[in-house]
Amino acid sequence: MRLPGGIRIRIALVLAGIVAGALGTAYLIVVPSLERRLVDARLDQLEDLAVPLATSLPEDTLLWQDRVAAYAVVTNSRVVAFDVLSTNQPALAAVADSRTRSSDDVAMDPIALAALVSGKVERGRVVDTSGDNASVAVPLETDAVVLFQAPLADSLATVRLVERRLLVATAFALIFALVLGLTAAGMFANRLLRLETAAERIAGGDFGAPIVDRGNDEIGELANAFERMRVQLAQLDSARKAFVANASHELRTPLFSIAGFLELLVDEELDDATRRRFIETMQGQVHRLTKLSTDLLDLSRVDAGQLRVLHEPVDLTEVVELLASELKHVASSSGHLLETDIEPDLWCAGDEARVLQIGRALATNAMVHTPAGTRVVIRTRRRGDRVELSVEDSGQGIPDQYREAVFGRFYRVDGGMASGSGLGLAIAREIAKLMGGAVRLDSAGDPTVFTLNLPADTAPPTPFSRENGAREVERLPLA
Repeated sequence: MRLPGGIRIRIALVLAGIVAGALGTAYLIVVPSLERRLVDARLDQLEDLAVPLATSLPEDTLLWQDRVAAYAVVTNSRVVAFDVLSTNQPALAAVADSRTRSSDDVAMDPIALAALVSGKVERGRVVDTSGDNASVAVPLETDAVVLFQAPLADSLATVRLVERRLLVATAFALIFALVLGLTAAGMFANRLLRLETAAERIAGGDFGAPIVDRGNDEIGELANAFERMRVQLAQLDSARKAFVANASHELRTPLFSIAGFLELLVDEELDDATRRRFIETMQGQVHRLTKLSTDLLDLSRVDAGQLRVLHEPVDLTEVVELLASELKHVASSSGHLLETDIEPDLWCAGDEARVLQIGRALATNAMVHTPAGTRVVIRTRRRGDRVELSVEDSGQGIPDQYREAVFGRFYRVDGGMASGSGLGLAIAREIAKLMGGAVRLDSAGDPTVFTLNLPADTAPPTPFSRENGAREVERLPLA
């Protein structure tokens, strides 16, 4: 369950926390340091004045009161002159005080007692009932101690002013941080909400509206990634719909044809020649369904990553000869001129049955999509460490803009349904990739050349033929 405010509150609180932390750190660094400097400066000033004045105090205690009063005016402090009562157990008695009231509050002044014990000038900050004071005590050789005590209120007024201003600045900064955080977070949250809405729309199957975010930041990059995902999903969805429609059409056409002929065979009185022709036509439609189911199975295996191919030496010359023998009657029935141009002793690394399947797809594609009388040449060549099996036809050619589209599933240039299953080139390219090769359209003009490119190999040391126990080449259905 999403909390009210969500990311807005979190970002605002984080920003406020950062501001409070920064100002708190500044307070802890600036205020104590400033206070310490001001106290030290007041003590230095007081000590510089106190030492020469104290040493000039006469021995006659009757004169002390007038002197400490004068010293107080010079140093702008309270001055108290103590007579030493005891050094073993430090004790002092106030003899003269620049203040007229009682000196009981300084009778046990720690700075004066420290000076009595150490015999040296002592200084420090003393906070007592009289307030916050800077104290300097000067011991005399005449068994006396003179205490100078100056209030620090004026010196520390600057520190208190800085404290107040820091607190006010902190309050304003926190309010500003909260407002700015809520505003900025609201902008980011709205952008994220738009992405969330778009993701839900895409999840629902609506790929029409583009995802636009003009921010040049991580959210903008996320939006661009979402847009690329939307485009790819839209393409996949269109391909899926086209695939289903085309596959349905390819299945429905032969099924309707078979159903119609069966109905005629049952209901009509037919002579033997007509009956035989109907049966041959139905056999062709069954063959077409078999080829389509085989192609669909291959595609499903490719998409699932379950199609396995062999990697062994394949005699490309033997494959082409077998292919030409297999397609001779197809070329003869369609009126095509089938020729071969074979480079001898040419071996490739691959799966012999799949190489034959690809060659069959390229050759039948050339004969299906070209008119009668077209010359079709199956050619083999070595290209460095690669070998090529190409099928060239002198038909009408394929426009350049369709060079890659012809490898799509159920696709043909004129936009209609392809003869056969329409999957041959798509399957050929995928199988070639699995064997480390490629199928490409080398020329889209006249002549049109489709080429299978595979890694070259050398002939095995022992004869590699069917007579010597090699496996039979799988004969996949013709298109």
